[in-house]
Amino acid sequence: MSTISTNPVPVIPPYATMLGFTRYVSRTGPAKATFVGGLRKQRERRSGFNPHGQLVKALKADIAFRTGGSYLDGVVGLVKERWKPLYESLRGGAAAYLASLGDPEQVSLAQTRDAIATVGPLAVKLNPHFGLRHADGHREAVRLHFDEEPPSTEAVTAMLHLMARHMDQILPDAEPVLVDVRRGVTHRLGTTAPAAHVDSWLAGEAAAFTAMWAATATPAA
Repeated sequence: MSTISTNPVPVIPPYATMLGFTRYVSRTGPAKATFVGGLRKQRERRSGFNPHGQLVKALKADIAFRTGGSYLDGVVGLVKERWKPLYESLRGGAAAYLASLGDPEQVSLAQTRDAIATVGPLAVKLNPHFGLRHADGHREAVRLHFDEEPPSTEAVTAMLHLMARHMDQILPDAEPVLVDVRRGVTHRLGTTAPAAHVDSWLAGEAAAFTAMWAATATPAA
């Protein structure tokens, strides 16, 4: 005789990293729900791999040791064969960004901290890649964008706004910066949209994300 299981289905609360949430707001129509479903499955499996870690380490080493790009030049030879084309496509833009920082003696790394933002009903983890301290006292919290396509206007706005709102936790008195690594382009927070309007837009996006997350729950067996 069959019995009905009384084991509760694990509840996985809605959650997104800053990268996941900003990729979500860049999408439209049914692609949003498909993307959220994919994020939830990754969370359920606790899967995920960051192929860019060695490049981030090389860039930070060049800044910290003021080596002018030698670590970036050498990192392609250190990664596994399957990642070499990716690193070759990123190295030029990363070197251009490094050069844009100016005199290496005038800039150093600063310690950042991750923060959890509550956006409407959604928890979003804010995790810049590193911080910078310039000789004049100016500080920056830097997030890197590695995708083949440039970051959308929506992604840039969301990412920089969220970091700015929580900069007291990330790196006090710093400016949020998003670097498009492939193209060596730096994005900074504009003043075209009032902050309250951006807050309202993000809260609406987060509410929709949360509803899609619940809708993609794996049914109980």
